[in-house]
Amino acid sequence: MLDYSREADRYDASRGGEPRADAAAAAVLGLLPPGTRSLLDVACGTGLVTRRLAGAGLRVTGVDSAHNMARMASGRLPGAVVLGDSRQLPFPDASFDAVCAVWLLHLLSGAEEAATVVAECVRVLRPGGVFVTTVDKAAAHDVGSDIDAVLAPRTLRPAVERAQAVEAYVAARGLTPAGGAGFRGHGQGRTPRSTVDDLHRGWFTRIPPEGPLAARLAAGLAELPDQEVPRPDPRFTLMSFRRPPAPTG
Repeated sequence: MLDYSREADRYDASRGGEPRADAAAAAVLGLLPPGTRSLLDVACGTGLVTRRLAGAGLRVTGVDSAHNMARMASGRLPGAVVLGDSRQLPFPDASFDAVCAVWLLHLLSGAEEAATVVAECVRVLRPGGVFVTTVDKAAAHDVGSDIDAVLAPRTLRPAVERAQAVEAYVAARGLTPAGGAGFRGHGQGRTPRSTVDDLHRGWFTRIPPEGPLAARLAAGLAELPDQEVPRPDPRFTLMSFRRPPAPTG
């Protein structure tokens, strides 16, 4: 797995930069119910999306476990970002009107860890609030290109954040589906050359960067035409879930 603290300086440029951040923030904001005042952005990364959420008039807090990611986010939202683990969020119960986790659950080790993170997101969510998360991220990157055909022999681990699995995690915590949205990963279309670079820096978590499979896939990618031409961008999926309101009377 990537070291996201080391990855911080190149993260934005390699992940679609400002256009992708605009698209992601707009999609998240579109799933928030009227009256939402406060939002926690879990695994906020460099804060590029977080800053846009705050620009919509929300009281936004970001949290990330990678020191350099949190440092960069703090530069964009001074005083609003903390260093913390999504498996044990450093906030009291029912602290936020909304919680989002964009591009987080797919990084977790398995269903048990994903369920733990979801439980923490729900714990800090106020009754009546919504939890918004990306689902099926790996599938979004398979756009049916020649690059995907070369990568097809690799072993895929079961996706811990496939939509059906996430629905089960949140249902166990009493949340119900509240909507969905999609957005384009601007500037994230793979090129053969960039995919070789990703192989060797550990982006593909199931492929040892210096192992024989990485070498074989890299050789196949090197034979493709248009080495610097991006293939289609992925399209990511967001789902939102509502926590039941507090009982009245």
